[in-house]
Amino acid sequence: MEPARRGGRGAMLPLLGALLLALAAGVSAWPHDGAVGHGAVGFASGAGGERRYRDLAQRRMESVRSSFGATRRDLATASAGARVYHVTDYGADPTGAADATDAINKAIADAFRAPSNATMTGGIPDLGGAEVHLDGGTYLVKAPLTLPASGGGNFRIHGGSLRASDDFPTDRYLIELSAKGSSRSYDYEYATLRDLMLDCNYRGGGVSLVNSLRVGIDNLYVVHFNSDGVAVSGGHETMIRNSFLGQHMTAGSDPGERRFTGTGIRLDGNDNSVTDVVIFSAATGIMVTRPANSISGVHCYNKATGFGGMGIYFKSPGLTQAWISNCYMDYTSIVAEDPVLLHVSGSFFLGDANVVLKAVNGVARGVQVVGNIFSGRDKGVDIVQLDGKFATVDQVYVQQNSATGMAVKSTAARGSAEGNGSSWTVDFADVLLFPDRIGHVQYSLVAGNEFPGHTLRNVSGNQVVVATDKAVSATVHVLVDQNTN
Repeated sequence: MEPARRGGRGAMLPLLGALLLALAAGVSAWPHDGAVGHGAVGFASGAGGERRYRDLAQRRMESVRSSFGATRRDLATASAGARVYHVTDYGADPTGAADATDAINKAIADAFRAPSNATMTGGIPDLGGAEVHLDGGTYLVKAPLTLPASGGGNFRIHGGSLRASDDFPTDRYLIELSAKGSSRSYDYEYATLRDLMLDCNYRGGGVSLVNSLRVGIDNLYVVHFNSDGVAVSGGHETMIRNSFLGQHMTAGSDPGERRFTGTGIRLDGNDNSVTDVVIFSAATGIMVTRPANSISGVHCYNKATGFGGMGIYFKSPGLTQAWISNCYMDYTSIVAEDPVLLHVSGSFFLGDANVVLKAVNGVARGVQVVGNIFSGRDKGVDIVQLDGKFATVDQVYVQQNSATGMAVKSTAARGSAEGNGSSWTVDFADVLLFPDRIGHVQYSLVAGNEFPGHTLRNVSGNQVVVATDKAVSATVHVLVDQNTN
């Protein structure tokens, strides 16, 4: 909107110049005192005629000025009617020297004056694409920027930096989409927070979304948070993308790495998506406490797992319902409590980072950890690790993963044994994920020209024992699976 405003004023200057040229040409050619065809002679010969022409020129100039002023007033009226609210127009200091909280909140309040009676989901007022523009400034705030409890949708806050003051509340967030006391299912819809840098000054968090619907958080840089970089509570379909989050501004190997606290992104809601995000310092990269969320293209190198940190934590036992793909877990692991419907694929795990299945009620169902690559430090860390005992295991597939410097674990394996005798044992204890659990066995016995009777004698302790009715020289090939279906 702003470039259009400037373009309108600039377009009037050439027009004014053209009118002045035309006016000058008209004065030199027009006749006076009835001396048609002798304008140049008459102009030089009569003082009274000269005054009349000067008066005429002055009146025409005044007319042009008046017309130009009216056009300027029309342009000003047009921009005042536009739905772009520049916080500097409300007195916000873009240098960050003075508190700008009230000024920015006034701009937000004006943006929430709906231009019509149009509504969105559940009667949320349609704000018509209103924009709160930070004009590329840095603003000091002593309290959260809050949205009116009346709710609203179809609006944007963008284009600047916010920095928490030294007395900012430690339990609040720089930007809060929350309507306390509301009885609506959703309070805000189709809101966009874009192109913002949020410096929490170790006082609180960056963004809080409560009962918001279809919100886009795009190209944010959130640093120095003490609680959460972005927190989503309730609501539906929040998209967090193309953003960077870190408690400390570091590119790794920070002296304070062991002391990182806080959470980069907290998802306490359903049906959200996190894509193309970097979390470079925090105790936990992403904390998920509700089902049905997807995470893709995330690079977590926050506080290393070896220092007590965590990359992605699913704290929703028995109701995970999550999809993780194409992520880079950099010294940080994925932990899932009682995982039910969890998919992890196409991701890279570095520095002994792995997937940990944590037993709360001992249930693992519908888990797929497939097609990932792992790189470790030769310390014997399992690529998939069990924390506790699982009594219920169903449709769990840990397969087709590759690793160097780590112990490969799987729910399916193959092996063989050869020798001369009447019993052959193939031990899968070092490979199979779950202890003492084999659901299916397929085997073949190759004994040359011998045709002994043979049988599957035992599968306990993740060992398969095949026996023959007489001693022969043979090779036994075995394929096992820990699923029961």
